[in-house]
Amino acid sequence: MGAPDGGTDDELTLLRARVAALEAGTGQGAPKREHHRLRSFFSGLLVVIGCVLVPLGLVAAWTADLLGDTDRYVQTVSPLASDPDIQAAVANRVTGAVMEHIDLPALLEGVAPDQRPLAEKALGKLGDSLESAVSSFVHDRAQDVVASPAFETIWTDANRAIHTSLDRALTGDQDGAVKIETDTVTIDLAPVIERVKERLVDSGLTVAGKIPEIHTDFTVLRSDDIGKAKTGFALLQTMGVWLPVIAVLLVAGGVLLAVRRRRALVAAALGFAFAAVVLGIALTVFRTVYLNALPSSVSPAAAGTVYDTLIRFLRTSVRVCAVLGVLVALVAWLSGPSRPAVLVRGLWHSGITATRSTADRAGMRLGPVGGFVRRFRTWIVWILVAAAALAFVLWPHPTGWVVFGLALALLFALAVMDFLAEPEPEPGLEPTSKSGPGPGAGPGPGPGAGPGAGPGPGDGPGPVHGVG
Repeated sequence: MGAPDGGTDDELTLLRARVAALEAGTGQGAPKREHHRLRSFFSGLLVVIGCVLVPLGLVAAWTADLLGDTDRYVQTVSPLASDPDIQAAVANRVTGAVMEHIDLPALLEGVAPDQRPLAEKALGKLGDSLESAVSSFVHDRAQDVVASPAFETIWTDANRAIHTSLDRALTGDQDGAVKIETDTVTIDLAPVIERVKERLVDSGLTVAGKIPEIHTDFTVLRSDDIGKAKTGFALLQTMGVWLPVIAVLLVAGGVLLAVRRRRALVAAALGFAFAAVVLGIALTVFRTVYLNALPSSVSPAAAGTVYDTLIRFLRTSVRVCAVLGVLVALVAWLSGPSRPAVLVRGLWHSGITATRSTADRAGMRLGPVGGFVRRFRTWIVWILVAAAALAFVLWPHPTGWVVFGLALALLFALAVMDFLAEPEPEPGLEPTSKSGPGPGAGPGPGPGAGPGAGPGPGDGPGPVHGVG
């Protein structure tokens, strides 16, 4: 009976040891879960703050670019000179100014003295009809001037001169000799009026030559409607390009802190794109508010054109961020372990393998290139991704199409790399090339690998796995 009792004691001892081990494991798991919760919380907090700063960062970069660089501002407003709405508004403004200084009775100076009584009688009967005819004649000459290349030169020179005034109107900076008293940014149309007077004289309306020098303004921007935002504009101009950098760093920090980084990258990229889209919607809403606040004397069509032209580069930045966010989220998802992502990577590899097999049958041999690309595949992927990112950063004012084009170029480069990479030799077979894996280099992707690099649990190497 001693043997069975001894066996029972041994079993009890083993059970107690297992229970103690399980309790110890449970005690260690709680702090670990708590640590993961803290990481997830701060990761999400950084991503949310970064996404909130994205719209402010885009506006800050646009403000610093527009107000800090006169050439950039002139480049922004130059298309307005050829816009039909602006030309019509300027022509109307010039016509009104000229008609205020034309003395209709002076038109009789060229009439013979014996015929003046009849002409004066006829002039009195014409009344408003004569004034309307002269106004139409002046308007036609003004329209000819604003449609000529000379107006584009006048417009560019005038906007270059008022750039400082625009800066002060938006930021509230009143230092210096120029003061903004009326909360408007205007262009003096005196040079345009002088050219219109010359056209009138050349067309036979010699009385226009006696019109004195006229200074009348064309309003480019009314800042009283955004007066409450002057402090914000000044702050954004000061922040400049640093605020977008801070936003990107916060989002990147949140992704790196996350427990599940790929999932965090997908969420952060989509949040980045969503924040940019929200800014685009806000710009559209503010356009309506701005135009509705303008006085009735201002042409809504011309004011809308000016607004759209001033913010067109900001809208381009919105589209760039939206496209970039969606592309990063898509690539991060494709590098994951989900069944659709694995299927897409399998189709990618099947196409590359079929192309390589066709090339092999045609007698194409890669020689040592295939082994070299296979050994250093991970490094090559990172170099290609870094080159695409550097091209985007250094590109002067990229657009959404630039982002899309760079993504296609990177995808093509990864396809070429996959084609050149020599397949991993099967176990027990000699490699087809003398160039085997070098010291410290991991094995290259096998036949089931995707076009990217960076092995992970359940992950097929995707094009931007290193990015995720």
